[in-house]
Amino acid sequence: MSETREVTVGEATDGTDVTLPVVELLTGRGFVTGKSGSGKSNTASVIAEELLEAGFPLLIVDTDGEYYGLKEEYEMLHAGADEECDIQIGPEHAEQMASLALEENVPVILDVSGYLDEEEADELLRETARQLFVKEKKLKKPFLLVVEEVHEYIPEGGGLGETGRLLIKIGKRGRKHGLGILGISQRPADVKKDFITQANWLVWHRLTWENDTNVVGRIIDSKYAELVSELDDGQAFIQTDWMDAGVRKIQFRRKRTFDAGATPGLDDFERPELKSVSDALVDDLQTISERKDREEDRIDELEKRLDRKDSRIETLEDELSSARDVSEAARQMADALSQAEPVQTTFPETGGDMRRLHDELVDLEERIEELEAERNELEAKNDDLRERLAARERELENRDDDFERLEAENDELRERCRELELWLEPADSGGEGVVDGGANEGATVDGDGNVAEKVESEAEEGEETPILHADGDDLTFGYTPVADASEDDILETGAADDPATGPIDLDMMIPDERDTIEDLLALEEISTRVTAACDDSRCDEPTARRVIETVAIDGPLSTTATAESVGRSPVAVQSLLSELRTRDVVDRRADGTYALEPGLLDALDRESAVDRESALEADAE
Repeated sequence: MSETREVTVGEATDGTDVTLPVVELLTGRGFVTGKSGSGKSNTASVIAEELLEAGFPLLIVDTDGEYYGLKEEYEMLHAGADEECDIQIGPEHAEQMASLALEENVPVILDVSGYLDEEEADELLRETARQLFVKEKKLKKPFLLVVEEVHEYIPEGGGLGETGRLLIKIGKRGRKHGLGILGISQRPADVKKDFITQANWLVWHRLTWENDTNVVGRIIDSKYAELVSELDDGQAFIQTDWMDAGVRKIQFRRKRTFDAGATPGLDDFERPELKSVSDALVDDLQTISERKDREEDRIDELEKRLDRKDSRIETLEDELSSARDVSEAARQMADALSQAEPVQTTFPETGGDMRRLHDELVDLEERIEELEAERNELEAKNDDLRERLAARERELENRDDDFERLEAENDELRERCRELELWLEPADSGGEGVVDGGANEGATVDGDGNVAEKVESEAEEGEETPILHADGDDLTFGYTPVADASEDDILETGAADDPATGPIDLDMMIPDERDTIEDLLALEEISTRVTAACDDSRCDEPTARRVIETVAIDGPLSTTATAESVGRSPVAVQSLLSELRTRDVVDRRADGTYALEPGLLDALDRESAVDRESALEADAE
């Protein structure tokens, strides 16, 4: 990434373009404010469009579900709780969200507007931001975190929660790690002033409430406290640490993508077709959700079984206590019957009663033993269930460790694949290789896959090397020079004058489009542009040449179609196309497709004219 790279976001009052440096947007601390309808969300979308157009990913915390319109033009992962999202996620996906955004360069819209449980949404944002901060300590990669309605997390008057403290920490310490933050709010008076005063670029749209305009007066100057209420839609005062002009009044451009945050009206509108992300990416995230659901279901099942066992143990203990009470009463009665005469007068049939009570006592003692045995057995089973539950929890922890290890191995494999691709690219883009085995063993293969040295050696031996093709002769396929073709050759190939088309011009030649593109890329001024574009993108020169040839011959093409043609990722190809576009090599059409710059071939014509003039001068001499 070039340190001096800038993006255009609007124009000043004198009509000149207003640009912002990319590195300051990605790593700085920004604050955009304005009342509802003044254009603050449009400004945030314009900044997001410019960064995405330049090939830089970011993560947007969307509190109102108004940023999904960016998917009309850019491939972004829309994650949240609603069915309209690409994937439904929870706090357990936080680390994966951070990894996709930082390590896989996948732009993310974290839509928290659909969560009924505010604590769940707050935890998702907190854990995602924490993972971004932790990973950036190692990666040191310029990256922007955009937070809508930032006053909900870092309020001025209310208590600061754990999420708010983390966002303040990112504002203070994130820049040195490459992590920037952009806070957006319609009420600057409600935002903690520590966050606003630490911002190194601020955008003030129209504000009318006195408390809010007072903030403008304290931060900028008292005269702007009155002027800010007179701004039109899209107009704003911009204040940055890197501008010598101090405060400038600018008009931000309208965003190009679908305005999902517009106020609904009476007119019908049709939601545009949105770009979708990779199915494999969604499947990976869905696997995490399904695994968590299975683990929670299993834990719930084990807990229910434990509750049933505990309830059964309590019932047995109650029965055992009752049996012991009856046993004690029976024992007391037996003792009373075994005593002297007064008891016998009360129970005339003393011997029979004694035997009956003794039998009941024996039965009760046996029942007590059975209940105690059953209780002991249930307690043993209960202990076993607890041990199994603990083992299950340990197993889940080990699986999480294994999953992290496999992810690390997967990242290493991906990096190895990228290295292999870079190693193989020169052979694909015109390099030479050596043929192993077969009839052509030891022969050199040129960029078009032809066995060069083999043919040359045969030619040196005086053998004629035939040209193999389908029906037709050398003249038909253009292998015989027109100037050397005899009239008999023309008649034999059926190239005589045609009454329908008129006589054939033997001097007419159809240039090969790929030869033309190769000649164009060989020009020093074009080659210099391509090299500079590669330095500021994620593609090397062989890939750039294939991209230019593809859009020139098959274009106009979309970013995705171009990426499929050259076998690279859409994100990498998008970054290259953006750089080529800024250097007038390719042109971006209104429908978002790319084609070769119309005036680019003029350079080749000029070079050809110079060559012809030089040749004529040499002949004259």
